[in-house]
Amino acid sequence: MSEDSSSALLTDHYELTMLQGALHSGAAERRSVFEMFARRLPEGRRYGVVAGTGRFLDLLERFRFGSAELDFLSDHGVVDEHTLDWLARFRFSGDIWGYGEGEAYFPGSPILVVEATFAEAVILETLALSVFNHDSAIASAASRMAVAAGDRPLIEMGSRRTQERAAVAAARAAYVAGFSTSSNLEAGRTHGVPTGGTAAHAFTLLHDSEQHAFKAQLESMGTGTTLLVDTFDVERAVRHAVEIAGTDLGAVRIDSGDLAAHAGRVRTQLDELGATNTRVVVTGDLDEHSIQALAVAPVDGYGVGTSLVTGSGAPTVSLVYKLVARARGLDPHTPLEPVAKRSVGKPSRGGRKWALRRLDDRGTAVAEEVYDHEPTPEVGTRPMLQPLVRGGEIVGQENVHAARDRHRAAVDELPEQALRMSRGDVALPTLFH
Repeated sequence: MSEDSSSALLTDHYELTMLQGALHSGAAERRSVFEMFARRLPEGRRYGVVAGTGRFLDLLERFRFGSAELDFLSDHGVVDEHTLDWLARFRFSGDIWGYGEGEAYFPGSPILVVEATFAEAVILETLALSVFNHDSAIASAASRMAVAAGDRPLIEMGSRRTQERAAVAAARAAYVAGFSTSSNLEAGRTHGVPTGGTAAHAFTLLHDSEQHAFKAQLESMGTGTTLLVDTFDVERAVRHAVEIAGTDLGAVRIDSGDLAAHAGRVRTQLDELGATNTRVVVTGDLDEHSIQALAVAPVDGYGVGTSLVTGSGAPTVSLVYKLVARARGLDPHTPLEPVAKRSVGKPSRGGRKWALRRLDDRGTAVAEEVYDHEPTPEVGTRPMLQPLVRGGEIVGQENVHAARDRHRAAVDELPEQALRMSRGDVALPTLFH
């Protein structure tokens, strides 16, 4: 989908049939509040990470039903003429608040709050959930990997393991959550994510010898490049690499085998050859647990692919988007009243909500506090919701670097137990007032 194309059909059929029904009943213009939240975190996770806010706002700006979209809906009999007329005039005119992108969240956190007419708010449900469920899953996994890696940089390289547009979103979410670079060039162009990459095994196999391949890469990219040393024999490859590049070689990459053992032997060999500043980078089916296991190995960086773009076992974070309040009548000034579903296993909590994060005197988060009214911030708390859209105008857009900085601060604020890789309970309790 091009950057200037409509996003309006990135939605479920039933959003528009609900719209049609509400227009028919006269309730479509009733002021309503929808909230997006998670009932629980993925099994064993201690915190989640909000990601996708910037992408959602970009898509919201292009959520318009033009002639192509309206023709499709008409030709396929999705909605009636009255609804098509309404969609042709649609421009979101409501208000949206949300947790800042990069923030940590917990069960019950009102990550996104949409206040508008029912008609305007309900048709955003699928778009919001598809963006935030995917991006937050990637960012939540990436954050754990970044915690496990510590000061060692992480490279996102999962483009070949997921759908092509999902790969761009995944690279963006990973950068927000602490990865240093991505292999995905579209993520660099669209979102400003730093990109990098050198060569795969195919490049070595193309040439008549490993030495020939190394020489060609070094002449093309300079001695600061990274040479892949496990196509044949690692020890021999490292020796060839230093012989050809000299002791200023940037890095070597190991992509297979016992990574800890290989890294130890390669580090020793590099040092003996005088290449003491040459870095050792490892790749190959890494996740947060294997990264943590390599903490004591002489590794200088990690490349992660499959586990990252699949959320490391949690490809969605099961966010939901629920109507929690509506006006009693059509007058926009009519007070809102709470509404909630009572389904077994899927209850919702009615009423518009506001959230604060409670901190102790050392600045460590101790609780998520959710209120049925807008509380007055006090010492030791910080408000979690910030305006994203006001009267239909986007006011909360920011670049990916600001979200990355926010995430770093959010992680620094979490208690120590939140950062453990082992399965455990949610790090903060969510207290409803």
